[in-house]
Amino acid sequence: MLTDSQYILERMSQGCVTLSDDEFVIDRLVKYFGNGRIRWHVEFRGHRIELTTGQLKKQPTFRRKILEQAGVLPPQRAGTDYRRWALDLRKNAIELPWRDRPVDVGFAIDRLTSHGDGRWTVEYQGKAIKFTTTKLRRQVSFRKRMLAKAKVLPPELAPAAYRKWMDWLIQNATEAAPQADDALMTEKSWLDDLPELAGWQNETSPRETS
Repeated sequence: MLTDSQYILERMSQGCVTLSDDEFVIDRLVKYFGNGRIRWHVEFRGHRIELTTGQLKKQPTFRRKILEQAGVLPPQRAGTDYRRWALDLRKNAIELPWRDRPVDVGFAIDRLTSHGDGRWTVEYQGKAIKFTTTKLRRQVSFRKRMLAKAKVLPPELAPAAYRKWMDWLIQNATEAAPQADDALMTEKSWLDDLPELAGWQNETSPRETS
């Protein structure tokens, strides 16, 4: 089995993307406590990576976990710089009891595909969920439709973190091959198969307007 450092070197030789200090910005770190254990969840670009305290303290392991689950390599820091950075990160973590952990631990979409004219599909575990740009950029709408069509409730991010994540998804979206009837599809017809859910009638969340 490859060590963390060997795994990273191998992936670098294959051309994995290494982020700079400015590019690698964690959305938040959540500290879950309870049952005699502490668990850390790093939320980054829509991924939630679970780590132990030891894995968080050890830079090669931390970089490997991010690379494995988010597909990008965090920057290499000097030992003292990394320890200081990791300590500051833990000090500013959000603390939650483990019983209140999200039901959507590990949520990550497989792909976002653009169909042009503001129409998109989110691919998640074999399902293709339709969105318009407006619905995609509204966190309430995104979570509602994922719950309706994929039976999963995505994590509720801070408005700025959601916008950052969605901007990144859109910038890296796949372009779909044009279909003959694409030009005839209006926003209404594109979403006709997506029923509204009781309790989700208000499309604007108070948190999103802040």
